[in-house]
Amino acid sequence: MSGVRGGKARAQQGVVPDPAAEAFAAGVDLLRRNTALAALSVVNGSLCRDKDCEAHPRDGGWAVVSSNGIVHVDPLRRAEPEEWAWVLAHCLLHLGFGHVPAAKGVREQPDRFDLAARCTVVNRFLDTFPVGRAPVALPERYPGGDEEQLAARWRRDGIPAEYAACGAAGPYADQLLRPWHELWTAPEDWTVAFASSLTRTMSAAMDVAGGRREELTGARRPQRPWERALSWFVSSYPLLGGIAAGMTLVADAELARAQQISVAAVNAEAGEIYLNPLCRHTDEEWRFILAHEMLHAALRHGERRGGRDPYLFNVAADYVINGWLVEMGVGQMPEGLLHDPALAGLSSEEVYDRIARDQRRLRRLSTLRGKGLGDVLGEPLPRPGKAAPTWVDLDEFYRRGLLQGFELHRRERGLLPAGLVEEIRALSHPPLPWDARLARWFDEYVPRPEAVRSFSRPARRQASTPDIPRAGRYFPPEEVARCTFGVVLDTSGSMSRTLLGKALGAIASYAAARDVTAARVVFCDAAPFDAGYLPVTEIAHRVRVRGRGGTVLQPGIDLLQRAEDFPSAAPILVITDGECDVLRVRREHAFLVPQGASLPFTARGPVFRMR
Repeated sequence: MSGVRGGKARAQQGVVPDPAAEAFAAGVDLLRRNTALAALSVVNGSLCRDKDCEAHPRDGGWAVVSSNGIVHVDPLRRAEPEEWAWVLAHCLLHLGFGHVPAAKGVREQPDRFDLAARCTVVNRFLDTFPVGRAPVALPERYPGGDEEQLAARWRRDGIPAEYAACGAAGPYADQLLRPWHELWTAPEDWTVAFASSLTRTMSAAMDVAGGRREELTGARRPQRPWERALSWFVSSYPLLGGIAAGMTLVADAELARAQQISVAAVNAEAGEIYLNPLCRHTDEEWRFILAHEMLHAALRHGERRGGRDPYLFNVAADYVINGWLVEMGVGQMPEGLLHDPALAGLSSEEVYDRIARDQRRLRRLSTLRGKGLGDVLGEPLPRPGKAAPTWVDLDEFYRRGLLQGFELHRRERGLLPAGLVEEIRALSHPPLPWDARLARWFDEYVPRPEAVRSFSRPARRQASTPDIPRAGRYFPPEEVARCTFGVVLDTSGSMSRTLLGKALGAIASYAAARDVTAARVVFCDAAPFDAGYLPVTEIAHRVRVRGRGGTVLQPGIDLLQRAEDFPSAAPILVITDGECDVLRVRREHAFLVPQGASLPFTARGPVFRMR
């Protein structure tokens, strides 16, 4: 940008430094570091700080941008460098967004509705692409829609106060349309220049994130085939583009050898795909491999297997994913991967039920990790210099990435396999957490006691109106006895105290919310112990983990079912870690077990898995 000199040069000439000019120069330096605005701010743009210029902003403004690519700045204005960087970026984005296009002939200035709408769109962009700090108060949230839609809406309804003066010139116009001089060359297309620089910036950022460019030196090395495959997903395959942008490729031969990774493996928690760089595959085959691992992570196959055999469920998911990728034509499937057209249209769970009958044969099949090994890893692999995961909610990250990619893919690239579409749509309605499902079970099977009003019991407000009798509200004993439930609690040494506390805390809160005062509790390890009716808030204090080996719960169930003082309609909640005998319960019941645990029998009641 022309016309800017630092305070150091003026000091060498014996000129007294101007703090305002130095702050402005520092702000320009901050702006120059933003490569996305470099094409506008350094190559084509220029600054005008001439006191006699008629285009500089009036009182209360910072800058005005004109259609000939000049930003007119108030030379007397004082601001911090970060504020000048924001003001100049705001003006240059007006150029980049085409708000002040260069053209010949007479120009019609935009009205106040267009000005406010364009400034709002620019500020909305700066909110996600921050440059400096705004010197004006900005709204916390921005309305949707483009410039034309906002302007039309505000012409009809009026401009909200928070958007009326959010530009770089305060309450005045910060966009000025001027005719292009006849003697000048062809008018500049600021939008093309900005789009090109923004594309180069995003490409460079992806290169740095993927390790293809060194951030400090700018050195660039040739892309490896798996890096080209990942870039292809980001740029050309919207279904998995959002997932690919958040994944990290770890190509380490030593790590692959130590962890027995033949080709690839994935850990969804860390967002890492581990590759064996010694494998020789074409670009098309690497696309298939990366898509395979990304779908494992996005569809949360590691979390969905529940109590199933991890390797067999991995094999089942491989059959399903490979079938989808072959049908979609994503890359080329390498030799030796699992694919059976007879399993088309089945879910991973359905395939698991079919293939689990011949486990001996299946143990010899190979995933991308190798023979007898699953490529869905339960934990991130340790490696030097690995940063901790930055995602707060992994389910939300993968769900949002896959759903957004699905919408873009459907508009641009056509149809997808029906099974994949069904699983993606299921992600938009994630399953309820275990505690919410347990609360619904309480609502359905544990009745709430009905309160009765009686003048024999004065109301608590009676003292405030002694002349007006008021009926008191209370729960009859028969109602309290009817509204209860049973708890058969595994107190063997294999039970986790942390999970036990979670379960009992949830039970106490839900029972108290439904005015259930007491529950019938039976403690079981090697033999049952009837604790009788306990206040729900005191169950946790009465629990003592005895740790005498295996758990026998059926006698505790029978004790409750035969008890004369336990209502016949009351449900039973069984809390166990799954290391118990086969149970037969002849009334409404449910099981509360840790995540990943499996029961040694087919449960007829709902099973809630605690996390």
